[in-house]
Amino acid sequence: MTDTVETGESRADGPSRRRGALLFARDIVVIFLVALLISFLVKTFLIRPFWIPSESMNDTLQVDDRIIVSLLTPTVVPVDHGEIVVFEDPGGWLPEPVPEPDDGPLLAAIDWFLTFVGLAPEDDHGYLIKRVIGLPGDRVQCCNDFGQLLVNGTPLDEPYLRLDAPGQPASMLDFDVTVPEGHVWVMGDNRNHSGDSRAHIDAPGGGFVPMQSIVGRAIVVSWPLDRWTWLDDYPSTFVGVEPQGTAPARVAGEAVPSA
Repeated sequence: MTDTVETGESRADGPSRRRGALLFARDIVVIFLVALLISFLVKTFLIRPFWIPSESMNDTLQVDDRIIVSLLTPTVVPVDHGEIVVFEDPGGWLPEPVPEPDDGPLLAAIDWFLTFVGLAPEDDHGYLIKRVIGLPGDRVQCCNDFGQLLVNGTPLDEPYLRLDAPGQPASMLDFDVTVPEGHVWVMGDNRNHSGDSRAHIDAPGGGFVPMQSIVGRAIVVSWPLDRWTWLDDYPSTFVGVEPQGTAPARVAGEAVPSA
C-alpha cells in the first residue's frame, strides 16, 4: 500500500497559481503598454531629445551634446528673443543627407523603437538649431561703430557669443533686414562659423525661418552629465527691444558661407 504525502495544498491551488501568474503577466503587459503610450505622448506633445552634430552653437552647445526640446514653443508658448530653437530645414539650408550603412533589421528595429518612445534622440537630418535674434516686424542690423547688432535700433550686448578674436564685430558681414510676419531671424552663437540666416539672405525666403518650421525651444543640456544645464535666453540682452509688429520682407546684404 502506497502512503500518501500531504503537501498542504488543495486541488484548487494549482489552477489558482497558474491563474495568478497569468494575471501578473497581464498586468506587466498593461503597465508596459501604458508606459509606452505615455512616453509616446510626451515625446509627441511635450518634450523631445535631440543631439548636436556641429559647432555652430559653440560654446553654448558642444558637438555631441544631447538636449531636451520643449514642444510647447511656438504652438502654446510664443517664441521670444534670445531663445534657442530647433527648426526643420526651411529649404536648402542643409545638404542632402548621406545614406547611412545598414545596421541590420534588429538594430534598426531597436533604434526605431527607442526613437519612437523618445529614449533616443531624433536623427539630425533635416533639423537645425540657432538662437532667435529677430521676431516678426523687427529690424535687425549689423553693425554699429562698436561692432554690435542692432534690433529696432537697440544695440545688443551678447555674452553668449564666440568670436575668433577679441574685438571682432558680432557679424563679419553687414546686413539690414526687417523680419516679415510669421517668421524669425536666427543666428548661431559661434558667429563666424554658423550657416544661419545670413548664409541664406540672398536665397528664396531671405534667410527668414517660418514659425511653422520651428519644432520647439531647447531648454536643457541633458548629456553629458558634467554639462547638464538649463539653457538661458538672456533676457537682459534684449531689454529695450520691443517687437514692432508685422512688416513686409526687406533684405539687403551679402551671403556668408555655410558652416
